[in-house]
Amino acid sequence: MKNRTSVIVIGALITLALIGIISQVTENPAGFIQKIAVFVVIGLIIFYVVRRFSNSSPQKKEQRAFLRAARKSKKRFLQKNGDSSAKTSSIGNLSTLKKGRLKKKPPSHLTVIDGKKGKKKNRASF
Repeated sequence: MKNRTSVIVIGALITLALIGIISQVTENPAGFIQKIAVFVVIGLIIFYVVRRFSNSSPQKKEQRAFLRAARKSKKRFLQKNGDSSAKTSSIGNLSTLKKGRLKKKPPSHLTVIDGKKGKKKNRASF
């Protein structure tokens, strides 16, 4: 019952909205187009402002994560190869490596799940 009442109310609202739009178009089409244009322009301005100043952009987060991973990879590569020319090329690079070693690594969000690949199945052969 409750579900059927909401369908009737929503249908009535849509019908009244259509009647209002049709009456506006027939009485003053230029004014109707002007109102629609104003709504669209205001909507675009709001969209642009929100999009421009929003700090939680997924692209920015992905870029930061990529840069962090690239730095870690570069540190690992330098440590494994023992490339002394790359290590001594800049004093700032050494200080960042030392700081990086002292920092505690963030916990990994990945876990290892043991599978059953190596185990043989017990099947009777006929």
